[in-house]
Amino acid sequence: MKELIFDQTGRPQEVLYLKESEMPQAKPHEVLIRVTARNINPSDIMFVRGMYGITPKLPSSAGFEACGVVEKSDESGKVPVGTRVMFTAIGTWKEYVCIPAALVIPVPAQMPDSVACQAFVNPMTAYGMIEDAGLEAGQWLLLTAGASAFGKFAIQMAKAKGIRVAATVRHESQKELLLDLGAELVINTATEKLAKVIFEKTEVGVDVVFDAVGGELGVKALSCLKQKGRMMVFGALALENLSINSGLLIFKNLRIDGFWLSTWIEELPAEQRMKAFQRVFGFLMQDDSKADVAATYPLSEFKAALDAYEQAGRNGKILLVSE
Repeated sequence: MKELIFDQTGRPQEVLYLKESEMPQAKPHEVLIRVTARNINPSDIMFVRGMYGITPKLPSSAGFEACGVVEKSDESGKVPVGTRVMFTAIGTWKEYVCIPAALVIPVPAQMPDSVACQAFVNPMTAYGMIEDAGLEAGQWLLLTAGASAFGKFAIQMAKAKGIRVAATVRHESQKELLLDLGAELVINTATEKLAKVIFEKTEVGVDVVFDAVGGELGVKALSCLKQKGRMMVFGALALENLSINSGLLIFKNLRIDGFWLSTWIEELPAEQRMKAFQRVFGFLMQDDSKADVAATYPLSEFKAALDAYEQAGRNGKILLVSE
């Protein structure tokens, strides 16, 4: 079995390597899955760099999200051989994995691998954050890194609830794409002043910010909040912490919260968790929903895939697929 491994943390292109390993052996409660597609998320990169909320136990494989086909069922036969499933785990950038049967999710027949392999982390995070934010129709939501996979899902889900969406991009070519998805306002922070545009359009500022970036852009986004506004931080793409203006927090009575999908999912009652999955899958199966893919690469071409992932202005996910 081929798998991508790293023995030390660092830049993925420098520390990851392809290794031939023994096939994993499933325990009685587990299923053996032949992985067919994996997407590259920012969390995957942060994990390899040793900058994520989960510390890798070295040597480790990479990747948290994938889809595949069950090749060996669990002892109870809960998930039959041949079932297409999606799942999350630590180390999905390999050909085979063993996952507890209770943790895999059957893939709807109409859903292609290109969607199934990215059907959990980003759309579930978007759904969870919108639910947690409590935004109502007509209120304003500002997204940093609006052209990311998360941003595109959040725009579409927010639009469906009548929430007005503003989003930041760094490339002019991305503006039309997000406007077509339903964003009402798209700001190119490379050429436009974010707060100036926001207050010209909204007058009082936005109700909520979803920040994926941190650093300087996160600080600018925070200043766009209206009185008693809320920022929900769920990423750090800039690899820089927020430099908080204490006066801004105090005099505008602002609130900053962190959001991590794993914690949100764990705290949901089983009934609400199932409802969340159903709503997200229902959204993904709609004809007008978009889950963009920029390019696919076989596992053996992971360095080219990682280079493509880092390409400026990229629109769509980079996938690692079976050869």
